[in-house]
Amino acid sequence: MELPVTTPDYRDRKKVPYNIETRNLSYALPSLYDEFSWIYCCKNPKKPQKFIIKDVNCEARPGEITAIAGPSGAGKTTLLEILAGKISPTTVIGEVLLNGHPVNAKCFRRISGYVTQEDALFPLLTVEETLMYSALLRLQGGKKEAANRVGVLIKELGLEKVAGARVGGGSNRGISGGERRRVSIGVELVHDPAVILIDEPTSGLDSASALHVISLLQVMVAHQGKTIVLTIHQPGFRILELFDRLVLLSNGCVLHNGSLKYLEERIKFSGLPIPPHINVLEFAIDVTGSIVIQTSETPNIHFHLKDQGEKKESPRKDDEGFKVSNHNDMVEKCPSYSNSHIEEILILGGRFCKNIFRTKQLFATRIIQALAAGFILGSIFMNVDNNLGQVALQTRLGFFAFSLTFLLSTMTEGLPIFLQERTIFMRETSRGAYRVSSYVVANTFVFLPFLLMVGLLYSVPVYWLVGLRRNMDGFLYFSMVVWMVVLMSNSFTACFSALVPNFIMGTSIIAGLMGSFFLFSGYFLSKEKIPSYWIFMHYLSLFKYPFECFLINEYGGKGGKRCLESERGECKLFATDFLRQQDLKESQKWNNLAVMLCFILGYRVLCYLILWCRCYRTRN
Repeated sequence: MELPVTTPDYRDRKKVPYNIETRNLSYALPSLYDEFSWIYCCKNPKKPQKFIIKDVNCEARPGEITAIAGPSGAGKTTLLEILAGKISPTTVIGEVLLNGHPVNAKCFRRISGYVTQEDALFPLLTVEETLMYSALLRLQGGKKEAANRVGVLIKELGLEKVAGARVGGGSNRGISGGERRRVSIGVELVHDPAVILIDEPTSGLDSASALHVISLLQVMVAHQGKTIVLTIHQPGFRILELFDRLVLLSNGCVLHNGSLKYLEERIKFSGLPIPPHINVLEFAIDVTGSIVIQTSETPNIHFHLKDQGEKKESPRKDDEGFKVSNHNDMVEKCPSYSNSHIEEILILGGRFCKNIFRTKQLFATRIIQALAAGFILGSIFMNVDNNLGQVALQTRLGFFAFSLTFLLSTMTEGLPIFLQERTIFMRETSRGAYRVSSYVVANTFVFLPFLLMVGLLYSVPVYWLVGLRRNMDGFLYFSMVVWMVVLMSNSFTACFSALVPNFIMGTSIIAGLMGSFFLFSGYFLSKEKIPSYWIFMHYLSLFKYPFECFLINEYGGKGGKRCLESERGECKLFATDFLRQQDLKESQKWNNLAVMLCFILGYRVLCYLILWCRCYRTRN
């Protein structure tokens, strides 16, 4: 695996480098009193706060790699999340300064790139497609500009050999861990951010892959003057030499903020000899108790004066000629969304389509399932209506009820896919890639033709095999109702996937609600027999309206004169009389479809509101 030696020089671009600085930064976990202070009223049971980081003063300069190191639980990721704006500034004590001014978190998230420790990528997209969709959403200029940027980025990251391979992950085989890590970094580099924040870039990688990733970042620093801040646990000798600045944390406090050379001097000044077979940082982590905590009140001992002197003498212009701008540049040039609503919907729709068609359990399995269920149910209930009597009528009603149970329950299998997409959605919207409304609209429109196909594949065999009303308008109406049912189920699942925290809770809630909807649908208990305090569930039931549509379609209209029960050659129950017994009218045939459409739109609107609230909380 060779490191690319030719990298485009970005010095000719009018780029604004950024200097990040923290002053007396502290962050504590919220206590139970803070969460439920209204319960205690006049009492004051406050306990001492547990600070994750305390009085942190550090700096990250343009054209340098700043590494935040320390033992597990030192507060490395928390500090990085505060810098990235993932933790609300209202919960943080102290200041985060950008070029000497308080940071505007909303703008900073859009001009920076933040790579989390977990690689949140679509496993069924190729490396090139992953970067391409990210570029289309983050860049202005259309496909040509995006393709040029992706081509350059693939070369920079050394991903030419795997550009056409699927990313993979979990049960899907794909590229290696090191390559997947570089793709995650590439996703945040497509808009060429001036600041890059990376959480544990070497986590889970072998030494060669880890060195390759850090070397790529060093190349970007040398050629493009970016400000790179990363967290790292225990790097090797070769990786450690690539860092320009080191922030050493222990129990949330800064033990060192400066170069590796000065860290070595501080350890020697403390009278601790460094063994030859251990690198400086590894030894410093082992002896953290012997190093003086570096704060604004630390005495001006020899090594501290040298480090502070280095900071004071550093000019506002780095060695590569990048002039550090003032705060107004960022405010004036704070980027808005790169695309219009329609462009975002088209881009997201294209990505949705590829993921759906490549997800076997969502596409191929669903199609086979619809066809198989149609033929199996059709063969079980074949020509039931040839017989007259109460048993035949109940059998037909049972068929309608089972069909709805099958259609509504099978569509909820997409919950894990919705939850997987939500992680990526939250990351992309928090960085200003697209609007929440564009995501919801694109998701809705993409599923329309797919679920229509699923509905038709189920309706065609089952309708004619069972022997339902034998005319084309009856078949078309039946197919439309089936389509609306699967759309309702899909919207219902999308809504609750936006709400629930994980798959287990999601399946529990959805299964419980589906069972309740079936119970109050009117199949087991008529509306008159449902207690008044539960009647609202009857009207909220997703089973009620399509079940009534099936009955009206089969026993109303031209089929109303059909005899359902006879005795001694005399008809005792006509189809119209049966509908009257069920308190159903012919006009409800279309009214119920309108109600079902309202359910579809209502759950989509709820999904939008829930996702918007999640994004709002993340941004603020």
